[in-house]
Amino acid sequence: MKILLVGASGTIGRAVHTVLTGRGHQVVTVGRTGGDLRADVSDPAAVSRLYERVDGLDAVAVAAGDAVFAPLDALTYDDLAATLRGKALSQLELVRQGARHIAPDGSFTLVTGVLTHDPIPAGAAAAAANGAVDAFVRAAAVELAPQRVNAVSPGVVAESADAYDSAFPGMETVPAERVARAYVRSIEGRLTGRTFRVGY
Repeated sequence: MKILLVGASGTIGRAVHTVLTGRGHQVVTVGRTGGDLRADVSDPAAVSRLYERVDGLDAVAVAAGDAVFAPLDALTYDDLAATLRGKALSQLELVRQGARHIAPDGSFTLVTGVLTHDPIPAGAAAAAANGAVDAFVRAAAVELAPQRVNAVSPGVVAESADAYDSAFPGMETVPAERVARAYVRSIEGRLTGRTFRVGY
C-alpha cells in the first residue's frame, strides 16, 4: 500500500513508519519541518496542496496533534481554539478532503489519546479535542464506506514517559512499537468506526 504518514518524525510516528515499511508498505512522510513532504495540516489550504502533491494513496495515517495544557482557570478561548485546530480540526480536514484522494476502499487512521477516558489536571482542552476525534470517527464511518476510518488512542508511551510521568502517576507505559501495531490493525484490517485503545 501507499500510505501518507503525517507526524512521522515524532515518537509514535517513527515507530509507525518502521513497522509499516517493515511490512512492505510505501510510506510518504509529512511534517512541518521535515519528511518527504512538508505541510502544516492545521491549515486547510495546506492540506489541499498536500493532496495535490501525492497521488495513488491507499491510506492516510496521522501520528501528530498539538494541544495546550493549562489549568481550567487559566485556559483561554484562544488556547481552546488552538487545541481544537491542532488536534481535532486538522485531522477531520485530512479525512474530509482526503476522501476524494484515496482509493475507494482506502482508510484513514487518526490519533487521540488516553485523556479522553483518564483525564488529568490541565488536560481539559486536549481531552475535548480527543473526544471530538473519537466521535467524528464513529460518525464519519457511516458515510465513508467502503472507505474506512479509525483512531488509535495510546496511553503513556514508554519512550516519552520521562517527560509525562508526573502528570500520569502510576500509569503503566506502552512501547511505541505496540502503538504502531494498532495502526497496522487499522490500515490492513477491515474494521471501521473504531478507536483502538493501546496500553490502558
